[in-house]
Amino acid sequence: MIEASQFTGPAKRLGFDFWAGVPCSFLTPFINYTIGDPELTYISSANEGDAVATASGAALGGRRSVAMMQNSGLGNAVSPLTSLNHVFRIPILLIVTLRGEPGKPDEPQHELMGEITADLLETMRIPWEWFPERDQEIKSGLQRAVEHMDTTGRPYALVMKKGSVAPYPLTKRPGGVKYPQKAALPAKSSGQQASSRHEALRQLVADSDVSDTVLIASTGFNGRELYAIEDRPNQLYMVGSMGCAASLGLGLSLARPDKKVVVIDGDGAVLMRMGNMATVGVYGGATFYHLLLDKHVHESTGGQETVASAVNFQDVASACGYQSVSTMPAGLPGFVDFLKAKGPAFMRIETRQGVPGGLPRPSIKPVDTARRLMQHMGAKANWVSIK
Repeated sequence: MIEASQFTGPAKRLGFDFWAGVPCSFLTPFINYTIGDPELTYISSANEGDAVATASGAALGGRRSVAMMQNSGLGNAVSPLTSLNHVFRIPILLIVTLRGEPGKPDEPQHELMGEITADLLETMRIPWEWFPERDQEIKSGLQRAVEHMDTTGRPYALVMKKGSVAPYPLTKRPGGVKYPQKAALPAKSSGQQASSRHEALRQLVADSDVSDTVLIASTGFNGRELYAIEDRPNQLYMVGSMGCAASLGLGLSLARPDKKVVVIDGDGAVLMRMGNMATVGVYGGATFYHLLLDKHVHESTGGQETVASAVNFQDVASACGYQSVSTMPAGLPGFVDFLKAKGPAFMRIETRQGVPGGLPRPSIKPVDTARRLMQHMGAKANWVSIK
């Protein structure tokens, strides 16, 4: 058994200063210590997949990042680990607890996951080792993790058994979690003719400055149309991990508060991981902008309806603590005021269905868009040059 500080000290010296996670009883002392350390950023994520994506966003901003979770949460994190971290080659350190350890008594819901945790990590091509339980094991374990992350651009996992870390009380850090005032709700839509997604994205490109703004487009037609309008070095086109764009943007905006981070989302993606809106409302900074292009359908898969028509996303954003909530009037007067608002800011645009003919897919590889974006921002990391 080790003290939490025995691990976080060497980890900080190696640059690990951004942590996101979902609690587990095995992790309690570790998370408590992390929350109370003023030199660390800790984000309490709504779910494990969001923790992975938020840590990955911070990594894109040049910070070494950690995602912590119970092994049951690996199921939730499979999507970003396989279609975000693996595809874009974004390395983060995973700390995963081993509930349901074979031969040890535990709750029945952990039995199967305890048996397959190692197999699941290996299936995702994530190398792992046991979380260190002795002080002399810590430095070498972290060095192996860093070497793998820096040479491959991929995650590395430490699997934690029960009792690995000594108890540590939860302390309240000055200036910790603050629950913001709700934003004033915008006027209801006038019912005027909706704009097309292409028109909205073209206007956003025109109104955003390449030098100080990052555009992250969620998977599907949002990214493809943004690419078709203009391929710029400040743009990232997600190709998977549906629903994780806002989590990724949150991590990036916290790592790089000097940049305006605009997440271009679809209604299906927002609905898939709506819990992250609460995380954004609490932790999101003044430079986070969440743009929802709402069509009420999964257009890239054939136009199946979502349940978006039953949801008032503006009310949700306000209830979650976004500082600015608005809708775009018909006619697309522009995004200048939206991008001047204090974040976290949310805007919903009702868009009509339809895709331009001959819409291309990005010819640039996902890993190249990530590296290009990092170089454009001046983000420094040993793995930036990995292709």
